[in-house]
Amino acid sequence: MTYPETELILTPENRVYHINLLAENIADDVIVVGDQHRVAQISSYFSEIDFKTEHREFVTHTGRFNGKRFTVLSTGIGTDNIDIVLNELDAAVNINPQKRELNAQLRSLNIIRLGTSGALQAHIPVNGLVASSHGLGLDGLLNYYSNWKDVNETAISEAFMAHTHWLPNLPYPYCVKAADSLLSRFKSETFVGITATAPGFYGPQGREIRLRAAMQGLNESLTAFQFNEHRITNFEMETSALYGLGKLLGHQCLTVCVIIANRVRKEFTNNYKQSVEVLIEKSLNILSQQ
Repeated sequence: MTYPETELILTPENRVYHINLLAENIADDVIVVGDQHRVAQISSYFSEIDFKTEHREFVTHTGRFNGKRFTVLSTGIGTDNIDIVLNELDAAVNINPQKRELNAQLRSLNIIRLGTSGALQAHIPVNGLVASSHGLGLDGLLNYYSNWKDVNETAISEAFMAHTHWLPNLPYPYCVKAADSLLSRFKSETFVGITATAPGFYGPQGREIRLRAAMQGLNESLTAFQFNEHRITNFEMETSALYGLGKLLGHQCLTVCVIIANRVRKEFTNNYKQSVEVLIEKSLNILSQQ
């Protein structure tokens, strides 16, 4: 199959359009972050940086930490941006840009999101770290892909809809597991649970300023939900799409977040910058272990 110009958009240098990358610019271990300023914060730990680029909100640095090569890439906020980044990362490493054809040998990337999040369980402290065992998508993005059911944890989705009395006009809440190969490396250093991914920051996460949320008591329902040993630990805006698209495309994905607010106890961190530094240092040390 040859991918037409309208579907696979390339720059004149044959870089994938939005993220502006070639396969050689991308390490096998990719750290994705929402904030473009966090890219330099992470790469400041590198002993060397061999590549930098930026286009719109997509900033990329590739270099080495403890001898291991990493790419750090900013996605911006939300599952819509994850849709761009995951599809384009895969295209960059797995499609020949001159021929516009799929490579005979496909690369599988380790893609680790380092983010910030709000806890939905009282016992998870502000400044603690959470690794996402599953991404529960309240955003609807994966439902636009034909084979989404192949990766969906249907039993969890159905139990969640029944528990929350999910409104019929809202997207089907898909649920996808993390890569066990990555999650196992973080389990001893983090809290582990389901991460709920919302398509917005206010109403979709139960916040009300001037507008009333359609799902009243959403956060309380999320906190109370349990499926076997699984509880919903936190709320953010990217993980479900990362897990869903990553698994469909054959990549290994994990999200690790530092908790900057506990939504149950109404607490917020008093040292945001230090909390993020702890997340970065601990994650780089774990990921660089051979």
